Amino acid sequence: MARASGKSIPVSFKHSIEICNFIRGKNVNYAKNVLNDVIKEKRAIPFKRFSDDVGHKKKMAAGRYPKKASKEILDIINLVEANAQFKGLNTSNLIITSISPNKASSVTRFGRKRGRKAKRTNIEVFVQEKVTEKKSSVKKESKEEKKEVEAQDKKGKKMEKTENIKDKPKGSKETEEKQEVKTVKKEENKAQK
Repeated sequence: MARASGKSIPVSFKHSIEICNFIRGKNVNYAKNVLNDVIKEKRAIPFKRFSDDVGHKKKMAAGRYPKKASKEILDIINLVEANAQFKGLNTSNLIITSISPNKASSVTRFGRKRGRKAKRTNIEVFVQEKVTEKKSSVKKESKEEKKEVEAQDKKGKKMEKTENIKDKPKGSKETEEKQEVKTVKKEENKAQK
């Protein structure tokens, strides 16, 4: 697992929420391609939460091209990928498990716009390596083998029990000893009465 964060990024909080919701749970390479396409205006980010007065785009309802936010988030994803590579993770199998934007402290603007507050956002990204299919197939095989071995063990134990029962004759020593103990107890009870 790897992590990276950007603090007080000069980006719209609402745009970053929409981008993060679209990218979350996706492969890192896919997310990078999507963000590059958004910057080039080839692909739009669907706006599902903040969709008031937002026009429709191809193959989706409300959508926009938030270029500035896409550039900043792309930089953070590149940082996460570098951190993962430094930790020894396979960068081709990385998945964005968590990406969360939070409002940062708002700073007042300078100059003629000094009455307005500047937009600032904190973004934190967590990335994890996806388990390959080969390992999961090996696990499945081992589980099946364990089940077969357990079934054979159960059959073997049943066979042993039946063999033990068959081997003992009806008048064996164990049954005779039990009968003797019972008769002794009966005699003691009679004597006490």
